[in-house]
Order: sequence, then C-alpha cells, then structure tokens
Amino acid sequence: MTRIAILDDYQDAARRFANWSRLPAGVTMEVFRDHLHDEAQVARRLRGFEIVMAMRERTPFPASLLGQLPALRLLATTGMWNAAIDLEAATAHGIVVCGTKGGNHATMELTWGLLLALLRHIPAEDASIRAGGWQTSVGRLLQGKTIGLLGLGNIGGQMARVARAFDMRVMAWSHNLTEARAMECDAERVNQETLLSAADIVSIHLRLSERTQGLLGRVELMRMKPGAVLINTSRGPIVNERALAEVLRAGHLSGAAVDVFDQEPLAADHPYRGVNNLLLTPHVGYVTAETYETFFGQTLENILAYLQGQPTRVMNEAVLAKRRPRP
Repeated sequence: MTRIAILDDYQDAARRFANWSRLPAGVTMEVFRDHLHDEAQVARRLRGFEIVMAMRERTPFPASLLGQLPALRLLATTGMWNAAIDLEAATAHGIVVCGTKGGNHATMELTWGLLLALLRHIPAEDASIRAGGWQTSVGRLLQGKTIGLLGLGNIGGQMARVARAFDMRVMAWSHNLTEARAMECDAERVNQETLLSAADIVSIHLRLSERTQGLLGRVELMRMKPGAVLINTSRGPIVNERALAEVLRAGHLSGAAVDVFDQEPLAADHPYRGVNNLLLTPHVGYVTAETYETFFGQTLENILAYLQGQPTRVMNEAVLAKRRPRP
C-alpha cells in the first residue's frame, strides 16, 4: 500500500484540479486542509506516507524533519524551486524531490489589482456603499507616477511592461541588476536609496535570501517618499513587519498592500490586523485556476512517473544514482 499526503490544501483544490482516478490500485491519497506550524506535529502526521505533496513553501522540510520520515521517498513540490526544502538532506535520505512549472502572470496581475484597489480605495468604497454610504474617498491616478521595482527578473519585467501601458516612469534596483537588463525592460537603473526616495509606488519582486531578508526596515521605510505606497507580493521577511505597521500608523506612507507574511497563516494578534491603511490578501498571488491546473496536474504526472520507476522533473538529480530501494 502506497500512501500519498497532500499538504496545506486550504481550498480543497487538489481533488478539483487533477484526475486522481489515474492512480493505480493500492495507492491511497489523503488531503490535509489545515496547516501545522509545529515540526513534531508535522512529523507525526506524515509518518507512514511514502509520497508527500508540498504546496509551495507552506510547510518547510528541513533536515530535522526529513530525518523523522523514514517512509518518505518522493517529495513533490509545486514550482521548480522551493527554499523551504533542504535538497541536500533529502538527497542524503534517498528522497526524490520533483517540481512543476509555475504560474506565469498570476503574481503580476494580483500586484496590479492590489495597487489599483489601494489607490482607488476600492475595498473601503465597497464596504461604505453596502453600509449605506456614497463616495467617501478621493483616489489617485497611476498615470504620470513613478513606480520603483525592487527586482527586475521575470515578474519585475512583467511589471515594467504594464507600468509603461499606464504611462508611468519606471525605476528599478536589485543587487545584481545590470544596465543591459534595465534597458531591456525600459527601466531606469538606480541605487536603492534613490528608488525609495523618488518612487510614488514601491513594489517588491525579489527572491528571499540572506541579502534580502529584512531589506526594508524602519530606516528604509522612512526613506520612502512621504505619501508613497508599498506593495509586497514577493516574500514576507523582506520587509520588517512591525516597522511597516508603525510607519503606516504614523502616516508617513499613505498605504500598503501585502500578500505575503513572515508566518502563514497570519496569527490572530499580528500587528498588521489593526492597521487601517493596509490592504491584506492571504498569499494568493499564484492562486488561480490556471496555476492550480498546472500544479496539481503535473504533480500527479510526477507521482505516476515515480510509481513507474522513472521520476520526472527531478530537482535533486544526484539522488537517482544512489536511490534506496523502495520498502
């Protein structure tokens, strides 16, 4: 009997976006819709499962957890990069790690949705009209504004193209940004201080790393142009959460929109919950039907290939040469 665990399926989406009836006889699947923060609880839940599907980086798989899962042989993640999985430890334990393609435009589209909702006060006006009110705020245009992109990779480049359609000025910065890449995206390459002080909108599109963790603290946030807005659809730890809450409450920034957090789901007593000029979404940048069709569909393909002894989309190729025999 081969057991499959699907983790962190908040919307009960796995069953809807892949045809699991293709699994052979003797293979069972269990879907877990909740999230466990405690590693010991995760270890107890997953003991006995040979195959585990990890949705993005919702549940981390460090060496300490992988060592407690002797039955695990296939860890199927969504996307072809997952910072929450210790690939070296997985390889050492003979665990195959497979990935999938990701969503292409999903995060970029949500970023613009958040920005428009923030500048035009869409959530507040919706709530007001439902309560009997009418025209309670005054919005702002995107046209003619300066957007500062922290990161000009795939998503940052998409952002730059859309910004030009809105007739915006585009600035960009990252540690590795070249003049050639900036020119390719029709963006001005500037230093971080210039971007923060000149941009009306700062949007983060950086990968979380040792260099980017805590990149925007209180000093950097106060360096931003008074009345500017900040959008973070990248990773929560890039911004100091308490500092952002304080700067927003003080009125230095007119608003912010955040889709990502240090710890997810968001704690009940999180400082963001009491900030009025902050728009929050629950890490849904990639959550679209089209992306889920890819995530769950290709995960199923990966599982079927593994069961046939021919793993595909392997992220730790070295494990195949020294793979333990299945129990």
